[in-house]
Amino acid sequence: MKGIPVGVLGTGSALPERVLTNADLEKMVDTSDEWIVARTGIRERRIADEKTASSDLSVEAARKAIADAGIDPEDIDLIICATVTPDYMFPATACLVQNRLGIKKTGAFDLSAGCSGFLYALATAVPMIQAGVAKNALVIGVDTLSKITDYTDRNTCVLFGDGAGAVVLGQVPEGRGFLGFDLGADGSGGEQLLLAAGGSRNPATQESVMNGQHTITMNGKEVFKFAVRVMNTATEEVLRKVGLTTEDVDFLVPHQANTRIIDYARERLGLPEDKVIVNLDRYGNMSSASIPVALDEAKRLGKFKESDLVMLVGFGAGLTWGAAAIRW
Repeated sequence: MKGIPVGVLGTGSALPERVLTNADLEKMVDTSDEWIVARTGIRERRIADEKTASSDLSVEAARKAIADAGIDPEDIDLIICATVTPDYMFPATACLVQNRLGIKKTGAFDLSAGCSGFLYALATAVPMIQAGVAKNALVIGVDTLSKITDYTDRNTCVLFGDGAGAVVLGQVPEGRGFLGFDLGADGSGGEQLLLAAGGSRNPATQESVMNGQHTITMNGKEVFKFAVRVMNTATEEVLRKVGLTTEDVDFLVPHQANTRIIDYARERLGLPEDKVIVNLDRYGNMSSASIPVALDEAKRLGKFKESDLVMLVGFGAGLTWGAAAIRW
């Protein structure tokens, strides 16, 4: 990528305390631990309580990322929050985070690209730093999907969890940082993963609430087919753009949606299991939070070495996809 090298200066994450296990779900819907694990790989997930909103988790993750970067909050001059579960339709959750962090002068906005949101936000922040719009950007991926999950629908309620992950981006030494991105969308598949009411097409009404139109609906088979295709093609496209191959990849940090999707991508890319970061079994699908939380955990466990090639890849509602290559 042209311009100054921009990379990750610090990471942080935040997870609710409540754990919802497969055994708990067995008491709520017609399902079983064996069925859930076999089809998704998920064993438990974190669930926010009634008083915890997306901004609360975002602030906690952001403070950890800023501390990890070794800078002051006032050094942040851009905040992008990727989420499909903002505190409000407006103001932006990023503005609420800015206020609670005590940062007086910074641009702040939300971005919606489903589970691909964090990658879209990274691809937005990096060139803004390179263009001189900002020096240090705080990029947050956060979702509290439990707030929009139908816990009577056994096909979707077993999948989702809540969480937030954050990174601080800024200038890094030459040869390090983000090397390239690939973003894409196929709007013809938009209705495959949908929150039907609450927007201008179907404003909230008593009837829409009674009909359950404010919770996630998903065509699991179609989303699965889409995911196994784009996880590979997006990764390979970024590598092609930067003149590298799968043999150069040290770690893959995929969107944590389904172990079968991750395993399929890993096998197609020819990567061994120890090169793929997976925490899906403990947290479920946290949407735009899944990649930054996994990235933060891997970093804190010391998995990444200087100059490692780390690939990020995900897919989500839209339907959207994204991938990024980072020289750590």
